[in-house]
Amino acid sequence: MILVFGGTTEGRKAVEVLEEGGSPYFYSTKTGEQDITLQHGVRIDGALDEAAMTRFCTEHAIRMIVDAAHPFAALLHRTIATTASALSLPVVRFERIYPPRDPAITWIDDYTQIPRDIHSLLATTGVQSISKLKPLEADGISIFYRILNRPSSIALALKQGATQAQLCYYDAPNDIPVQADAILLKESGLSGGFTEKTGAAKACGMRVIAIKRPALPESFIVVDGPYGLRRAVEKWLPEFYPLHSGLTTGTCATAAAVAACIRLSTGETPAQVPVMLPNGETIHVAVSYGDDYAACIKEAGDDPDVTNGIEVRASIRLQHGDTETQSIIKGGEGVGRFTLPGFDYPPGEAAINKAPREMIRQNLERLCISESLCSNYIIVTISVPQGTEIARRTFNPRLGIEGGISIIGVSGIVKPFSEEAFVDSIRKCMTVAKASQSARVVINSGGKSERFVKALYPELPQQAFVEYGNYIGETLKIAHELDIRSITLGVMIGKAVKLAAGHLDTHSKRATMDKVFISEMLHEAHCDIDISDITLAREIWERLSPEQQQDFADVVISHCAAYCQPLLPNGELTILLIADDGTILPLSPAHQPVPSRS
Repeated sequence: MILVFGGTTEGRKAVEVLEEGGSPYFYSTKTGEQDITLQHGVRIDGALDEAAMTRFCTEHAIRMIVDAAHPFAALLHRTIATTASALSLPVVRFERIYPPRDPAITWIDDYTQIPRDIHSLLATTGVQSISKLKPLEADGISIFYRILNRPSSIALALKQGATQAQLCYYDAPNDIPVQADAILLKESGLSGGFTEKTGAAKACGMRVIAIKRPALPESFIVVDGPYGLRRAVEKWLPEFYPLHSGLTTGTCATAAAVAACIRLSTGETPAQVPVMLPNGETIHVAVSYGDDYAACIKEAGDDPDVTNGIEVRASIRLQHGDTETQSIIKGGEGVGRFTLPGFDYPPGEAAINKAPREMIRQNLERLCISESLCSNYIIVTISVPQGTEIARRTFNPRLGIEGGISIIGVSGIVKPFSEEAFVDSIRKCMTVAKASQSARVVINSGGKSERFVKALYPELPQQAFVEYGNYIGETLKIAHELDIRSITLGVMIGKAVKLAAGHLDTHSKRATMDKVFISEMLHEAHCDIDISDITLAREIWERLSPEQQQDFADVVISHCAAYCQPLLPNGELTILLIADDGTILPLSPAHQPVPSRS
């Protein structure tokens, strides 16, 4: 069982991550005022001291603590650390992402260091800080307290000695409600709106004074984003998630490039290196080293990926030039080449997609700043020794990528059987299909249905056939976005009866066979047969005569079209119903729509 301390934006994100596991957990806030929905979590409210926290963890068999509380909740952090140490529990700290400390800001460690050379101050440090700021008023400094506009906060502010005239409220995170010489803020990170608040204050000519965030206990395992949290839970409590996440080849290539750059610039060979993902969070990835390269082993988690376990290498060399420092990314052994249009880069370029290239560049730029590399060009060569062989077992040949695998990944993390990853692969295939300039794109559920419909379109190139799996609706939306005007949808009877009922995603966890609706369609087709005992939709076919099959197909296709055609408003959609034996039934001529007159 996991105990989460939240009440913050990070607490909300932690809930989203843990809900994916479907396992129970506890979510604790101090005040109970955060509005949050839990499906698998149990909410508890109220402050816990060390004794209460120890008792709760013991009674509820807590095996991990996630500290997603406010960064300035120093007492809570210490209590968690002490309790966890006594009970031998791992603590994952879900930390915020912080921008670099701006030297134009006055940084202080605590309230006693606030400069006294100001006449007025706007304090945004929260209602609990009012008592700590009252001594400044004795020095003649006028203070305005910006607090949350809720009764509990106002009552507490007045109790601590503030007056109604001193109180102002949050209308927007970057709102400056009163003009003062200076503004006092806590170092609250990106999610706390620190950058927006300081920017607004500077625009008003105010001096910015910021209290540094307190140090965390050294025992905490620190992550700064949802992917890092999930991977930490998978490591320390592996049974929490039924399936585990993995790394994209893009993340592996980035980790190898970072490791190679560190060794080149410092001579060090760390076993793990930091990799900043596209969402801004940083994870640590295991690496190894060869004579002239660094490497990372592709970890697919529980996603069925033929690239799992392969070694992705990066070699680095420096070259001086006349421009600003930049990274040049090349593909080496085992990395494929684009041979068709429709990708992020033209034919002939290495099959390293845009997102991984940006990941590599951003991480190396960040490293070069910290390591003070002086070369103008960092030339990175990515190679995959097993790539040529592995590529034969991927979709790359169909997509026109030859000679090796692709270096891909949008988020940097692979979620097992991820809907996002599958839809992204559909989008890439549809983009290539459009770039092939085929007169028609044929979408189908998989290899079996594709074999059947291919015989109808022998003139179309291989790239014109795209598998939608279960995501019919998403595929048609993509076709519309790409302005593909002629689509053939091949759908087998099992998926067709779900689609006819309006289920644009036909996965069994979202849509089941509705016998009542199927019976209504049979009646509409004048095929009144008993289907109460069937378990599979294909059994319907066996009970219909050839004539009845066509009549039933017309009804099913018409219902499917009613849901599908609106997703392709500017295109022409042909729907083919495919029986299990390969029989293909289009809409009969009598049921074809009448062309509109212009």
